[in-house]
Amino acid sequence: MAASPAKNAVRGNGVARSCETAAQTREWMEAIASFLGGHRPLLEAHVVNFFKDRLWETVDAEWMECLRGEPVESLLMLPSGCVQDHWPSSLQEFLLTARSLVLPREQKSTQSFLPNSRVASIGTVLAQGMNTKKKHEIETLSAMVDAIARSSGAKTVIDVGSGQGYLAQALSFEYQLPVVAIDASSHHASVTNSRAERIKKHYAAKCVEKQQFKVPRTVTCHVLSSDTLAAVTLDACQDDHGQHVTKTNVPQLVLAGLHACGDLSVNMLRVFVSCEKVQGLVSVGCCYNLLSEDCYEDTDTCPGFPISKAAKSSKLFLGKSIRDLACQSAERWRNLTKEMALQNFDIHAFRAAFQMVLEKYFPEVSKLSPSIGRQGKALRRQRLRKVMESCSSMRKADDLSYSNPKEQNLNADGSLPTGPTNPKGAVGCCSSECCTGVDDSSISEVNVGSSDIHHDACYKFTLFKDFTVSGLGRVGCDLVEDVHLFEIWKDVQHFTEFIGPFWCLRAALGPLVETYILLDRLLFLQEQGSAVQASLFPLFDPAMSPRNMAVVAWKLTGDALEA
Repeated sequence: MAASPAKNAVRGNGVARSCETAAQTREWMEAIASFLGGHRPLLEAHVVNFFKDRLWETVDAEWMECLRGEPVESLLMLPSGCVQDHWPSSLQEFLLTARSLVLPREQKSTQSFLPNSRVASIGTVLAQGMNTKKKHEIETLSAMVDAIARSSGAKTVIDVGSGQGYLAQALSFEYQLPVVAIDASSHHASVTNSRAERIKKHYAAKCVEKQQFKVPRTVTCHVLSSDTLAAVTLDACQDDHGQHVTKTNVPQLVLAGLHACGDLSVNMLRVFVSCEKVQGLVSVGCCYNLLSEDCYEDTDTCPGFPISKAAKSSKLFLGKSIRDLACQSAERWRNLTKEMALQNFDIHAFRAAFQMVLEKYFPEVSKLSPSIGRQGKALRRQRLRKVMESCSSMRKADDLSYSNPKEQNLNADGSLPTGPTNPKGAVGCCSSECCTGVDDSSISEVNVGSSDIHHDACYKFTLFKDFTVSGLGRVGCDLVEDVHLFEIWKDVQHFTEFIGPFWCLRAALGPLVETYILLDRLLFLQEQGSAVQASLFPLFDPAMSPRNMAVVAWKLTGDALEA
């Protein structure tokens, strides 16, 4: 094989970092662990406790005072490690050091890694159902898998966590590779099978010579351990007549996975190491928050993190909140529009203020640390953005355009009237009326100063109330009177200006945590000795696909491999 371990070298503060050897990888990880150890309060911060625990006070006061006056565009560049000359030197050092310890994420061509690779363009039939991001991922990943398979002499690809079979079908029809698609969902298997048959007819029709196109074989299985994955992998490999083959004559295999969730990506690494027939591996992980983590109490477990001996001996514990932070993308942050960023900051503020409502009026519920839920979050984000658009238009209008509170069409409980639902499911305001969603009488008792401030208070309080009503319903609590909600919002509103700087600073640590997790996986493979070659490779465009780092590995013991 012509490829060699990629030299993922970075230089920062005069120190060059590389993960070409196990020793270099360990050194890099130790530097990251040391840096993260000095910023545990920022790492462990959770949005729900922002106001309750006054989290902005855990950050250097000089930093916060500086960043509170910075434009949103500058804040969004913090996760990318971009600094301004007028910022405190300690803040600049923090961001530059973090950036220097992060793996380079710029996409590289598969040919630069494996000269024998070729990228086949996916046609409209094969790409049916894929968005632009998915098409980009499938085209690039399938080329890498094909190159690894040909170089290692592997005859079959095992697509782990295959979903609807996009990767499996690309490998089958564009690269003529036998593929076994493993997924936990029987529905996904059904979709994969029916879709593959339609694609097969298309390819057969346009083929001049009679060519036998094989559709991917599908296996439905919940892979809960590396042993399960190994057993399913060997059992799924059948000969052309459908007869199970024995372990001694199973063809050489390549494991491939596109964003295999949580421990599934790690189990792929373990099977690659333990299973003699698996000669190659191309794995792009995701969902670090779903990884199981060793608490260093039970040494017999096989957690998703850490997996390398060196990382285990360091006893660096992350926890779910920090692993969730690893999913943050510097590219996504800097590509946010100002309006989108402000909306996200507001939603953070509303969630933290909502926690204050629970603390004061529903302490028993608050102690349970309730999760409002991802579905609820998505629905609230849709609704809030719709309300924000409406309110933003109102604020640009003349003061006389604001309706009299008595003329507003409010529900009996004073909540926002639900207008017609658009095709995407977001609730919009009625086209004939201007709905603020709040009874101004609940605020009129409080002196908010000039009319501009009054309107701004109504605007933000409207959104907070809408968020709170939805959240209380989600956790099964009764509504709280508007005047009490406004008291809480009034107490925290002044500190909302710290939300943006704080969460952008915290997001700057996200790529660093992900780098540590990825280096742990690479080191696990490097610890297997010289028989295994492994590398981390930036396979996708990070702006399009933030989880773009592939763990690529192959064994040097197969007959078809070159030293």
